[in-house]
Amino acid sequence: MNDSAELRPASPVLDAPDAAEEAKNPLLLALGERVRTLRARRGLTRKQAALAADVSERHFANLEYGIGNASILVLQQVAGALQCSLAELLGDVTTSCPEWLLIRELLEHRNEAELRRARIALTELLGQPGGDRARGGRIALVGLRGAGKSTLGQMLADDLDLPFVELSREIEKVAGCSIREIHDLYGTAAYRRYERRALEETVQIYADVVIATPGGLVSDPATFNLLLAHCTTIWLQASPEEHMARVAAQGDMRPMAASKEAMEDLRRILAGRAAFYSKSDLTLDTSGRTLDQSFAALRAMAREVLALES
Repeated sequence: MNDSAELRPASPVLDAPDAAEEAKNPLLLALGERVRTLRARRGLTRKQAALAADVSERHFANLEYGIGNASILVLQQVAGALQCSLAELLGDVTTSCPEWLLIRELLEHRNEAELRRARIALTELLGQPGGDRARGGRIALVGLRGAGKSTLGQMLADDLDLPFVELSREIEKVAGCSIREIHDLYGTAAYRRYERRALEETVQIYADVVIATPGGLVSDPATFNLLLAHCTTIWLQASPEEHMARVAAQGDMRPMAASKEAMEDLRRILAGRAAFYSKSDLTLDTSGRTLDQSFAALRAMAREVLALES
């Protein structure tokens, strides 16, 4: 038996003590209910489940009653015993009903190309807007800060004689305050709501437009899905070093206050978002290119998409 796998607080009996009723946390109660449900689904007794998880039956009971605050390692052992993922044990929405589970099973172990086709097919099946008709003449530039979205976006809009929308400014209009104030006063969740609303209003107003998006927009799947459905997306890609140099060239020296740590953070952010940015329709690597060279390549891409003469 793994002594380190104990749950705290421990109860000397299997039944939940009445004295602990008021101390129960809703999150722990919900976790306990899922453990009981999964155990029943697997046809295991509490003793069998505890043995398979390598924890005492007493501690397993505490977990089921919502009075055992288990460590992540213990929860991993319990998930293994119940033959489920840790995400399912913690209440992943995709495990909330049999249909979700069956759909998830169909998608597991598929490669990126297959998952993309499945996403597009689901979009069409569920009647969500998508395709060339829904996108119209909207072009959206995505990428990290310093990718050149604002500069190249304005140049492209001027060349195509289209409106240019910097979504960050639209977010501020919707919120009635600056981006920093949104985060400081209301938090990230509120910022994401304003971001989605600003995008919704933009695609409603403009059938033809060039949009520069905030670098973190891809972090919200619902908003990114909206962007992919209504715009032809182009990822402006660059190396972390070029991103950092461009931000500094714009006069913002804050990232250079701790340059080594800042560069490491930038690499992690880029690595974390690259998989989402890569879902864009087109990718333009601006590394090692001058502004004019990058614009020429972007202009050619956009004109091909819009079926315009070069």
